[in-house]
Amino acid sequence: MLELFSSGIVSLWLTMAGVPDPVQSVSLVADQQTPWAVLPGDPDPVTQTTLNQYLQRLSGTGLSATAQGVWLQSGSTFLASNSGTTPLPAASLTKVATSLAALQTWGKDHQFETLISATGPIQNGVLQGDLVVRGGGDPLMVWEEAFAIANDLNQLGVRRVAGNLIVSGNFLMNFEPNPQKSGGLFKQALNSKTWSEEAEYQFRTLPAHTPRPQVAIDGAVQVISSGTDLLPQQTLLLRHRSLPLFHLLKLMNIYSNNVIAESLANSLGGAHKVAQKAALAANVPAEEILLRNGSGLGVENRISPRAVCGMFAALQRHLQPRNLTIADLFPIAGSDHGTIEARKIPAGSVVKTGTLNDVSALAGVLPTRDRGLVWFAIINRGTNLEGLRDQQDFLLQSLVNQWGSSPSRPIAIRPTSPIRSASASLGNTSRNEALRSALEIRMYQGN
Repeated sequence: MLELFSSGIVSLWLTMAGVPDPVQSVSLVADQQTPWAVLPGDPDPVTQTTLNQYLQRLSGTGLSATAQGVWLQSGSTFLASNSGTTPLPAASLTKVATSLAALQTWGKDHQFETLISATGPIQNGVLQGDLVVRGGGDPLMVWEEAFAIANDLNQLGVRRVAGNLIVSGNFLMNFEPNPQKSGGLFKQALNSKTWSEEAEYQFRTLPAHTPRPQVAIDGAVQVISSGTDLLPQQTLLLRHRSLPLFHLLKLMNIYSNNVIAESLANSLGGAHKVAQKAALAANVPAEEILLRNGSGLGVENRISPRAVCGMFAALQRHLQPRNLTIADLFPIAGSDHGTIEARKIPAGSVVKTGTLNDVSALAGVLPTRDRGLVWFAIINRGTNLEGLRDQQDFLLQSLVNQWGSSPSRPIAIRPTSPIRSASASLGNTSRNEALRSALEIRMYQGN
């Protein structure tokens, strides 16, 4: 047994669990395994004292202590709680549920498809018919992605469309929920001669060799609702695949993008389905995850702090055998920008923020020296949002001072696929698949 504990295998195991010292007891190692739902019990006295001091500071500003939800656990060991099993307005912590339900349903590498088709032949660079874009739920069809589609249409010989741009399916462009407006933005993106200043700016972020596309559409934008109107006969030209799901989730969570979250939740069948899937995966009571939408907008979305920790842990369990960690889905303090950029959260923590007019929330995992990975959720009610954020950060700093900071970021919460990697780049034409060449289209239309 002593030989086993001196081996590199167990050292790695302990490091992944967030416990750097290999001479600690077997029971402590077991506690560091990614937990299932934890039941309230006798709190750790020192941790509860630190939490009580935090609550007293909030009470001193006139806030009700019972309205402040907090849950703390180390592995499967309960540490401290305040209204920890009470569903509270969770703001964008809702996106933790949406992330979990999406991964459980589709898997980390799922890509949403957008299909580009033609209703006529291509003759001398002109598509003699309509260009049809059929959306498949891609929540991140933005300028760069549309530029890549346009450049590949140019490669197929399409320079002009004599007919209309027909929009069908679940198509969203630049986070615009109105399909008519989304179609107008897509039409503009296809032709560099019509670009807005915003489009020009985004084009300049692409590699220097990127061509300026030109697909001019003579006609108007026409929206066809699926199930009510029949699409004309068409030939598939291009299949565009979105970024893999885990990259979409990382971007959604870093910037707390509500449109991406709502798009994913709608594709999953709505907020009720998201809540069901998340509660089942996290092994928490269904009444602790009550959702009206997938983004967290509005106080109707209520989640208990314990359920938030349970969902984070469920995400970690899902990701570990797939060579990812929650750091591949959520912001890392000290590394990422977005909603945590100005915060004083202990470095290396993996977190999600949430904000409404009278709600400030923070949840995730805190790496420590003595307690390993500490899972936490804080949901505050109050209107002094900056003050609440400062107090949240101070609570986490106090806990790190109490337990010691982790000497290095545990493997268990290190990102394995950086968000700035080539595979995560917007506008990458490698995610386009050309189905027809210009010659094939002419031959197909002639048969």
